[in-house]
Amino acid sequence: MTDDSLPARSRAVADALAGAGLPGEVRVLPDSARTAAEAAAALGCEVGAIANSLVFTCDGEPLLVMTSGAHRVDTGHLARELGTGPITRASAAQVREATGQAIGGVAPVGHPAPLRTVVDTALAGHDLLWAAAGHPHTVVPMTYGELLRLTGGTPSTVVPPEQRA
Repeated sequence: MTDDSLPARSRAVADALAGAGLPGEVRVLPDSARTAAEAAAALGCEVGAIANSLVFTCDGEPLLVMTSGAHRVDTGHLARELGTGPITRASAAQVREATGQAIGGVAPVGHPAPLRTVVDTALAGHDLLWAAAGHPHTVVPMTYGELLRLTGGTPSTVVPPEQRA
């Protein structure tokens, strides 16, 4: 049963986690965790352990990229890795339409429909990851393996080797 004190979007994330059999519990932070740096500071972890949820458009469809907070997605590199057309950043309206969530709180799940997802292989270097949970003040812990299983994501590098932290 979901905690009724959570924001509605975070309850949807908690329900998706429970439905997937994952133990992660959505946590409410006192301050915003809109950026990887804010989240890492609030959680006392490395910025690279923050799994940013970024929405792009690719071949006319939304593409969710779960990337390490330690670097920015190189869209040209990612398109080459995936063998797709150009990848461009989605607008705030496109993010909301695809995920039902606002930028700064986009979770890996809890969306109106499943999204094609890529998971940054750099995240595998951390024992515990933190992802947004549907609201800028909520986060959820999980492992890299749990993130892959939860999203059905494709593991990929999202930056060329020379840009990796």
